[in-house]
Amino acid sequence: MKTIKGPGLFLAQFIDNKAPFNRLDSLAQWAAGLGFKALQIPCNHKHIFDVELAAQSQTYCDEVKGILAQYGLIVSELSTHLEGQLVAVHPAYDTAFDGFAPEQVRGNSEARQLWAVNIIKQAAVASKRLGLNAHASFSGSLAWPYFYPWPPRKEQLIQTAFDELAKRWKPILDYFDEQGVDLCYELHPGEDLHDGVTFERFLDKLNRHPRCNILYDPSHMLLQNMDYLQFIDFYHERIKAFHVKDAEFVKSAKSGCYGGYQNWLERAGHFRSLGDGQIDFKAIFSKLTQYDYTGWAVLEWECCMKDSAVGAKEGAEFIQKHIIPVAEKSFDNFADTGDDSEQAKIMLGLK
Repeated sequence: MKTIKGPGLFLAQFIDNKAPFNRLDSLAQWAAGLGFKALQIPCNHKHIFDVELAAQSQTYCDEVKGILAQYGLIVSELSTHLEGQLVAVHPAYDTAFDGFAPEQVRGNSEARQLWAVNIIKQAAVASKRLGLNAHASFSGSLAWPYFYPWPPRKEQLIQTAFDELAKRWKPILDYFDEQGVDLCYELHPGEDLHDGVTFERFLDKLNRHPRCNILYDPSHMLLQNMDYLQFIDFYHERIKAFHVKDAEFVKSAKSGCYGGYQNWLERAGHFRSLGDGQIDFKAIFSKLTQYDYTGWAVLEWECCMKDSAVGAKEGAEFIQKHIIPVAEKSFDNFADTGDDSEQAKIMLGLK
């Protein structure tokens, strides 16, 4: 067994135009002061991390590592969640997601997709230059408007959607394989890959591509009423990244898991700061440790109630508390009397 690395912090929810959240060095200093040991860095804020430059320049990547090292930090993973979304966009969401791309490709779905694919490939090269072995992203979605079987479910529709999704991602996954980096999809409602069944369908379409892996985030599973613990039993070999995020679902007579078009605070299910929700993280950390998870435990802070700065501080402490330092020897080693074939025969009455 191996000790899980952490705590890490996903920067996406903290980057801002105000200090200390507007520069990588000041973000690093702030995060280190809270006890974080690594940063998961999104690729959609050029002033924080320039993924295009990172793909071209080892010097720039070394400079980024140097900035973090001043504060005892490293990069856990890069993230292309927004760019991954743009690999596959159903026309119903064209306008809504256009803002994830630069102005020159907005209103042109083909150009937007090509731009997104290029950024993700650049992130693969940048990850290799940074010495990383995992990358976080979204799958995008073509079938999501049809997630509920009304009008009645059409199997050919779903098959065609996943055929196309796999077709778009296969060259990207091959490129990640060339760089020696795992591509980890966060299973998330709104994405075609949002649970174990959809991940398996996608994986089968890709002939079980070795670089097709999972970013495990139990909050999205709790809100879908999934067994997020047994999920680890089923998919631990594909879990290569981990967002530590809490959630709660309080049954309501007026609204269910679909949310009633309400804001997050009014929904029956919503995200919470670590320790304020219902997720059993003690069991999660135990299972991931049992299965030799070798990656980082990264806080993704999302809460509709608590202040983000407080959530970050508490989150670092929470993760550190839940990491299990793996024992170097068995607890009952003191009573070991040896083990060999002759002894076994004697104990079994065979000699």
